[in-house]
Amino acid sequence: MTDHEEHLMVQEDDEAQRDLEAQAIRGLSNAYLLMRDEIGKVIIGQSEVVDEILISLFSRGHCLLVGVPGLAKTLLVSTIAKILHLSFRRIQFTPDLMPSDITGTDVLQDDPETGHRSFQFMQGPLFTNVLLADEINRTPPKTQAALLEAMQERHVTVGSNTYRLPEPFFVLATQNPIEQEGTYPLPEAQLDRFMFNVVVNYPTAAEELMILKQTTGNQKPELEAALTGRQILALQEVVRKVPVAEHVFVYARDLVRATRPGEATAPKFIKEYLSWGAGPRAGQFLILGAKSRAILEGRFHVSTEDIKSVAHAVLRHRIVTTFQADSKGLAPDDIIDMLIEHVPNQLKSQAKEAAKG
Repeated sequence: MTDHEEHLMVQEDDEAQRDLEAQAIRGLSNAYLLMRDEIGKVIIGQSEVVDEILISLFSRGHCLLVGVPGLAKTLLVSTIAKILHLSFRRIQFTPDLMPSDITGTDVLQDDPETGHRSFQFMQGPLFTNVLLADEINRTPPKTQAALLEAMQERHVTVGSNTYRLPEPFFVLATQNPIEQEGTYPLPEAQLDRFMFNVVVNYPTAAEELMILKQTTGNQKPELEAALTGRQILALQEVVRKVPVAEHVFVYARDLVRATRPGEATAPKFIKEYLSWGAGPRAGQFLILGAKSRAILEGRFHVSTEDIKSVAHAVLRHRIVTTFQADSKGLAPDDIIDMLIEHVPNQLKSQAKEAAKG
């Protein structure tokens, strides 16, 4: 085979690979639209919440949902599990819940044929594809740690044995922002394991009217499955392959580093309003979330707008405000807005300089 023939074969292989990736992107984009339609049969409004949950799912991350009771958080999660043809379990966290209650435990079993006794592992509710951890801040730190270890390592250890969790494995934990009595707030290091902090707000007046009409009748919508677990795993790999330009990496890095009051380059308002900033994991999740958002919109490239779109969900639980910020009524989202306005986009800055020249 000549060098020219070998070069042509490599070109054909690259084109075939690009065609496969383009098909996967179109498939995910179409599935996303179908999922939005199916979720809309059950959930009224909350489009931004739905988008952030799906972005997190396809980025192989986990979500923390923060909202008052009665906003259909449980219904939303169970609906997503149904349309994705995934197994779903819900754990109601309480102060007396033990780690073995969620991970499972070894149970002594008798063999009726041989009469021998042996320990057999009985799986806990963690062994599922989609897990709703309801009111995670109401259970003691020991049980919280068991869940968060499973989220990070994707396995549980009972005794001397380690058991792999099924794939895909996706945790959505909820917190009630009102009642804090008798709760165990998650430490910052454990909050950092959640890719997104998703705020679930009240519906609009029009949406609330539709909710009243739809939920007080006897009609039950039929949901159509959009994706299987195997397809989700394949699409998670596609998300990882999305190319990112150098200036987008730089923008994500600069946005995260600007949250740290100890940095010499941090803006003045950060030094005044934040006591702690985000770590490197925030930058990783900014890039992954931006990749997933681009794919869901049918694009095979990431822009700085994608970074900005996921910045609030990634950063709001990774920054700690000071007394000065609290006294002025500034929430983490307000400071993130200020950051987005302050941190320059390198590509736009270069274009402006070139225009001046």
